[in-house]
Amino acid sequence: MKNIGFLSFGHWSSGPGSQTRTAADTLLQSIDLAVAAEELGADGAYFRVHHFARQLGSPFPLLAAVGARTSSIEIGTGVIDMRYENPLYMAEDAGAADLISGGRLQLGISRGSPEQVIEGYKYFGYAPAEGETDADMARRHTEVFLKVIEGGGFAEPNPQPMFPNPPGLLRIEPHSPGLRNRIWWGAGTRATAEWTARQGMNLMSSTLLTEDTGVPFHQLQAEQIQRFRDTWKEAGHDWEPRVSVSRSIFALTNDTDRAYFGLRGDDQDQVGIIDNTRSRFGRSYADEPDKLIEQLREDEAIAAADTLLLTVPNQLGVDYNAHVIESILKEVAPALGWR
Repeated sequence: MKNIGFLSFGHWSSGPGSQTRTAADTLLQSIDLAVAAEELGADGAYFRVHHFARQLGSPFPLLAAVGARTSSIEIGTGVIDMRYENPLYMAEDAGAADLISGGRLQLGISRGSPEQVIEGYKYFGYAPAEGETDADMARRHTEVFLKVIEGGGFAEPNPQPMFPNPPGLLRIEPHSPGLRNRIWWGAGTRATAEWTARQGMNLMSSTLLTEDTGVPFHQLQAEQIQRFRDTWKEAGHDWEPRVSVSRSIFALTNDTDRAYFGLRGDDQDQVGIIDNTRSRFGRSYADEPDKLIEQLREDEAIAAADTLLLTVPNQLGVDYNAHVIESILKEVAPALGWR
């Protein structure tokens, strides 16, 4: 059994064939797709976060809206770039969105991906301290965020407040119990996966690893997952973590599927340079359901993960993306023991 959700990049454009032509289209269709996915029996609705791009940038209004329109599906991000975040304000937003959803928030955070603009976090008012890298700053913000969502008091109360205070130091409000154990870190390397385990966060691994050892992507990612679990055990945390992987998977069940994805040429790993680092990109899957099942049996990282996020082509509209999700849930997942 696996948790199966979708991951939307939330693009919008006015290009030919796009059904998400404005930011409003993307936001409203994201809510509708989450509702449809829940009705189909999917387990998660996750959204990418990119700043200075025609994509979803501010996740918490969307997460709260999805939480209010649904009742059971997990709601998450993949991932929030912590270089851009005020950790205290983020803790308030996250607590509110989690309470609205009844404790269904699964918040993916990380250092973030390559940016649309140069050092975009500086426009948001953040810059690394002397001797610190932007990645260091992201981890510093994360450390503060993780601490305050635990719910402990830390702020000295005003002796003459506007409203009565509870005794002792004050905490961030609203506080959502249990949220701390539903934070995920998007790790791009095996070493970062080990760091994630030491911090007590769940592991989120995408279709890109910013390292390359020459082995197939799924095997390198499976090693990353194993290192995470080994380090978690060594750290002695008292709860069981989760691991997610992302994949582009399309079951070709009709002529529309074949027209969109039947001739894709990305069924092999690719190696390239990201941020001056040799990186390995995982393959996509698109085939008839019976052939797709056999191909997916060989993916060691999917087998090792408890959660699979299906990347969806959101610009093709809600109905088609619901069909993409339903095809995997009904035509593929049962044969692989995921359902």
